[in-house]
Amino acid sequence: MSMINYASREINCKIVFYGPGLGGKTTNLEYVYGRVAPETRGKLISLATETERTLFFDFLPVDLGTVRGFRTRFHLYTVPGQVYYNASRKLILKGVDGVVFVADSQVERTEANLESMQNLYDNMAAYGYDLTRIPFVIQYNKRDLPNVAPVDELQAMLNPGWEVTDPARMREAENPFRPGEMLVTRHPGGDWIERVPAFESVAVAGDGVFETLKAVSKLVLKTLA
Repeated sequence: MSMINYASREINCKIVFYGPGLGGKTTNLEYVYGRVAPETRGKLISLATETERTLFFDFLPVDLGTVRGFRTRFHLYTVPGQVYYNASRKLILKGVDGVVFVADSQVERTEANLESMQNLYDNMAAYGYDLTRIPFVIQYNKRDLPNVAPVDELQAMLNPGWEVTDPARMREAENPFRPGEMLVTRHPGGDWIERVPAFESVAVAGDGVFETLKAVSKLVLKTLA
């Protein structure tokens, strides 16, 4: 989890972009890297496999303020998309503070999305992490393509919600990033269900990229406050 550097007065937080191969994880990071101020970012590191790259870099956003007098430095990582690189996926998740799942909106990528989401839950559980308790957002990418699934269908598949068991959280809660949309609702049967924030994007054009990153960053900061 987050590490404190007392010498530089910084809190270091790790955000991992997860999802199926060629879904847009790398595109997200490259877009962010190309638009943050050069003096606030570290070097973009690329580790290439036969079919994909794992990217990571760190940056110090200037618009998020401080936490108890410490600035927050975010370290952004992508994971390999193919499941046969699972050892690398799992290793990159170690010590994670926030997760962005980048889904490929194309209908033919449904199985790959579901497989990757299950893999995320499995790898988080292997570390003893509860994905329902850490900052987690979903991005539905490639919304500009003609063969995309409706967002409602993607939500039903990838973000159906989980049962709220903590009585203190059994109340309606609005999505802080989309006014009027509820994240915690009560079903007719009486169960309370919670979803995670979700965003539509066209990462190659930058649409939705910073909205997604700002959302997960704010959720991470909330856990530090």
